[in-house]
Amino acid sequence: NLEEFLNFKQLKTSLKETILLDYYTAGFWWAKEMNFSLIQLSGFMDLLNFLLENLSDKHMTLGENLKELGKAMAGIGATDSERSGDLNFFSIEQAKAVIDYL
Repeated sequence: NLEEFLNFKQLKTSLKETILLDYYTAGFWWAKEMNFSLIQLSGFMDLLNFLLENLSDKHMTLGENLKELGKAMAGIGATDSERSGDLNFFSIEQAKAVIDYL
């Protein structure tokens, strides 16, 4: 299960672990409801982790983090392969939904 995957050992006593489990679980179920493929689901979970690390480790402001999200999503739907980013497995509609969710 997800708590084992995240290596949470103190879930019953750690508010931080409980909040993180809720964050990732909510994101996972939203992505499942969007009928994302396995690679899209994996990319979305990576994106959740990336944004959280920006806040917790790099102490980015919300505005800075939104700019990073924009950079990560840049090029989705572009026909030029050099312009499409790492998340080019999302359609434009899915990318908009991801941005709305986040």
